[in-house]
Amino acid sequence: MNTPDNILCSKSHEFLSDNGDNTFTVGLTDYAVEQLGDIVFLELPEEGAEFKKGDTFATVESVKAASEIYMPVSGKIIEVNNSAVETPEILNEDSYEKGWLVKIEPTGNIEAEQADLLEYEDYKEELE
Repeated sequence: MNTPDNILCSKSHEFLSDNGDNTFTVGLTDYAVEQLGDIVFLELPEEGAEFKKGDTFATVESVKAASEIYMPVSGKIIEVNNSAVETPEILNEDSYEKGWLVKIEPTGNIEAEQADLLEYEDYKEELE
């Protein structure tokens, strides 16, 4: 599984990827997906919904457990990955390219809200 270069990770295992056009992609890190095991269900919000940093915005269920997914920065949902809802196992195959969850437009101070997110390499070190 390829890890995108430009991602930031939260301590609750969500990733934030800058799309370069003032939108961001949010999803689960490969570590989170590995810990969950085989994903069987995914619930995502509607387009247009707004969430504050730290809010629960989605739910994922695997054969092992159900987990809430938290918004890494405040934002408005502009796109939902319906393919991931219909076939949640794509998260197990590729949580970054195919298994992303939502795309957002930030609604808060994006620089300030990103301050506690980790570069992927630092995130991996935190896990060890």
